[in-house]
Amino acid sequence: GLVIDGQTLNIIFQGGLEEKFLELTKYCRSVLCCRSTPLQKSMVVKLIRRQLKVMTLSIGDGANDVSMIQAADVGIGISGQEGMQAVMASDFAISRFKHLKKLLLVHGHWCYARLAKMVIYFFYKNVCYANLLFWYQFFCGFSGSTMIDYWQMIFFNLFFTSVPPLLFGVLDKDVSAETLLRLPELYKNGQ
Repeated sequence: GLVIDGQTLNIIFQGGLEEKFLELTKYCRSVLCCRSTPLQKSMVVKLIRRQLKVMTLSIGDGANDVSMIQAADVGIGISGQEGMQAVMASDFAISRFKHLKKLLLVHGHWCYARLAKMVIYFFYKNVCYANLLFWYQFFCGFSGSTMIDYWQMIFFNLFFTSVPPLLFGVLDKDVSAETLLRLPELYKNGQ
């Protein structure tokens, strides 16, 4: 990990040392900016995103972290003594820093697995529907006539595509939360 303060960031950004800073950060799993201005924090996140082309996660607990949270791909706000500004600007909110592990390892894994299954489901649904219309054209002599009434098509899409996603979203948990917390390497399985 790398811990860097505001004065050092000032020297890096004003002295044109961004490339050397990036070389150093490539060897780190995390970068912690302390005693820095909100602008410096967001500049670090933007620099990392732009140059290294990686996903960034920013965690903040106050108004001075809002620009950093908004610059990141994923922003997590911690509600606390400094107010709710970071929570309001974030993608996810937690009440304590200790909940970050469960948010990432458990809910992150479940969300990733659910989204992957839903993409497959939507491809399946659209392939079935397109094949149905394609094969119907052989029976009607490729006249372009519609097989399904307009209202039936609306209800088909409404019911056939809304019930399974709701069931998947509420009920699908491929691995228990306890197992995911015990074995953090399971998070990388889906990737």
